[in-house]
Amino acid sequence: MTTTAAPIAALPAPVDAPSWAAATWPLGAHFDANSSSTTFAVTAPAATRVQLEIYARATGAGPVAVVDAQRGPDGTWRARLTGVGPGAHYGYRVWGPGWTVDPAWTPGSAAGFVADIGPGGERFNPNKLLTDPYAREISHSPASPEVAAAGADAGIFGWGPRDYRGRPLREWETAAYAPKAIVVADATPTGTKPKVAAQDAIIYEAHVRNLTSHPSATQLHTLLSGLPRFAGVGDVPAHLQGTYAGAALLAPYLKGLGVTTLELLPVHETSGSELDTAGSSNHWGYMTLGFFAPNRQYAADKSPGGPTREFKAMVRAFHDAGIEVYLDVVYNHTGEGGNWGDGDTVGFTSFGGFATPDYYVLTDTGLLVDGATGCGNQTDLSSPVAQRLVLESLAYWCDEMGVDGFRFDLAPVLGRLPDAAPREAWGEQRRFHSEHPMLTAIRDLAAARDIEVIAEAWDLWGYEVGNFPDGWGEWNGRYRDAVRRYLKGDGNTGTFMAMMNGDYQGFRDQGGPQRSINFVTAHDGFCLLDLVSYDGKVNGQPWPFGPSDGGSDSNDSWGSGGNQTLVRQRLRNFMVALILARGVPMMCSGDEFARTQNGNNNPYNLNTIGMWNNWAAAATNAPTQAAVGVEGAAYHDTFGVAAAPAGVNPHLVFTTYLTALRRSHPGLRQRSYGDAELGGTDVSYVFTQPQSADAPTDGDRAVRLWIDASPVGGSDLLVLINMADQAVRFGVPAAAEGVAWHRIVDTASHFEAGYNCWALEKSDVIVGDYAAAPWSIVVLSEGAPGVASAANSPDGPPASSIVTEVADTIIDTVRDWLRRR
Repeated sequence: MTTTAAPIAALPAPVDAPSWAAATWPLGAHFDANSSSTTFAVTAPAATRVQLEIYARATGAGPVAVVDAQRGPDGTWRARLTGVGPGAHYGYRVWGPGWTVDPAWTPGSAAGFVADIGPGGERFNPNKLLTDPYAREISHSPASPEVAAAGADAGIFGWGPRDYRGRPLREWETAAYAPKAIVVADATPTGTKPKVAAQDAIIYEAHVRNLTSHPSATQLHTLLSGLPRFAGVGDVPAHLQGTYAGAALLAPYLKGLGVTTLELLPVHETSGSELDTAGSSNHWGYMTLGFFAPNRQYAADKSPGGPTREFKAMVRAFHDAGIEVYLDVVYNHTGEGGNWGDGDTVGFTSFGGFATPDYYVLTDTGLLVDGATGCGNQTDLSSPVAQRLVLESLAYWCDEMGVDGFRFDLAPVLGRLPDAAPREAWGEQRRFHSEHPMLTAIRDLAAARDIEVIAEAWDLWGYEVGNFPDGWGEWNGRYRDAVRRYLKGDGNTGTFMAMMNGDYQGFRDQGGPQRSINFVTAHDGFCLLDLVSYDGKVNGQPWPFGPSDGGSDSNDSWGSGGNQTLVRQRLRNFMVALILARGVPMMCSGDEFARTQNGNNNPYNLNTIGMWNNWAAAATNAPTQAAVGVEGAAYHDTFGVAAAPAGVNPHLVFTTYLTALRRSHPGLRQRSYGDAELGGTDVSYVFTQPQSADAPTDGDRAVRLWIDASPVGGSDLLVLINMADQAVRFGVPAAAEGVAWHRIVDTASHFEAGYNCWALEKSDVIVGDYAAAPWSIVVLSEGAPGVASAANSPDGPPASSIVTEVADTIIDTVRDWLRRR
């Protein structure tokens, strides 16, 4: 997958070298068409020499031009060359404390070596060609097969005294193998940003590869043709499977599903292998090599500039469909790893080779710290150099690549101040600072650009949900845990009610409930079907569903006693709780059609057919009986056969109905908390016992929730939640004058043939009591008997009309289609 540089028309030549030290051009490589020259700038404050090298190819050859960059007063080294344009490959060699400039040095020698670690924790080694931290694209990763083809392996990138093929690692020259930065100049449009208000978002978390790599993606149109809302979905050509271009073809699917926002797992260039083999490491992409470079593995067009063009075209496809694109970003650590068994040995290919103490948290003896991340290192966000990298990376992806928001992996690392306390004072090192300048600067950048920023608000050093600055959203792990427990009958009633009401205690001072990103499942852990199908993880199984190490043993899962009917019912319960809760719902890709990972709750290393979305499962009433697509592999049949037509996935129909309900209902999309009382001018979530106005108490497994939405023009909703193992009779209050309570959702299994949902105009009117089945949730909506509600959503159609359209076209039309087959 390595790249060939754009042809060099003339030998690169310096332009006005005496001016370089005083120049102010930006970090990275930037081509100027007017002068046909490219500027280069890289930060290395402690360096004593920085050498820029231009390459004609990514591996197997030496440089075609070499020039010494000049140091500016801010520690930035700059150069400007003609004869170098878009597509050119380049890298740097750096000298400094620990490796002095010696005229006798040649690539692969030890001339000038003093120590592997400098007095300030610096690590310099001119034998190791380095990738620009601001590279817009990177040619390949250290794990690329082309490294082996050139005669080495990833071990050659090590620094230090350890032996590698008979010589110390530090003496091995890496230019013929090292990843190269690529000059990029691209003007591909990304379309008009949808600018979905935070409270209106429905987030869909997905992996670029997993979306379309399965062979079934080439038959998407046929598979989904029975569902009218997905009629515009086309097949993914085989050569586009698993790519940005392939993902773009799912824009009609996501629009039909009713989500507003696609949140992609990391797309920055990573240290992972490109091979689609069992056990491919780092499939999820959380080991970043470049925070500006799109992952070349995910591009169908792998030519220089191709990944950038293709990513931007994908963003435009989603924008044209009204869908935002968020990125999962990993600024808490990099893919350079940690110390390789001893303190003197590391594997830097970029950041650490330019400015180790400016990018990384170090001990007093210069060892890399990773206590908060567990990933070999963690970034030092006390450092202006690291802070600038983060802010300029975010600005680039927003301004140039068209991205609408970001989710920050292990975000508390960005709120720590390693330089504010002694490095061995671990209590202070672990302390989280809510008003950390990094966090407030990100918040300000987001406000200025009208984008969303969301924290994964925990790491190995602390749990900080609710503690980020105003303006940040946060993945709410408290919601996940409370809902999982209550919906398996734990009776944690108080915390469940608090989370369904948007976690007021945690987010009342964060700007509103829209700052709580509610999720039951995410990429990290069980998928939704497995959550209700397994009592514990099953990670040791063979390819393509394992093996995977790690994975939590505390999942709050329950296998539903192996009862497939109950599995399906509980699957629906979780989706209802997710969609109706205050806050912003996030679902994991494939959960909408009951995808399974066969119980693996940590498949970070599996780029396999067993983990890719099998779209054949989205077109059947028995998704876990679909063929995996490889001989000898099978899904565990935990779903069974639903009482729905064979060619329709009832859970997909049900999920689509719920997203339409949320989009159309203003009461479910509020930026403020109510006063917990019915009536008034706000929307309140009022919980009572099933037959009285008394407040529930812990241990109550059946509660009634009244969502008082009429003050904002929405229909009131009455939600009957029964997690007891026997039927519970709920009192249904008298409806207001001129309206009635209509049953629009009942997750009980005996309604499965009708997809467990009804259009308001075709629903039953409920008067008096309602007996909710064991382990079920019922939703009643106010509306005139037989007449659509006049409530309007902010963007136009009557609230019930969207739901009616979904119910009619997805349920009734499906039945007509099935009769015609």
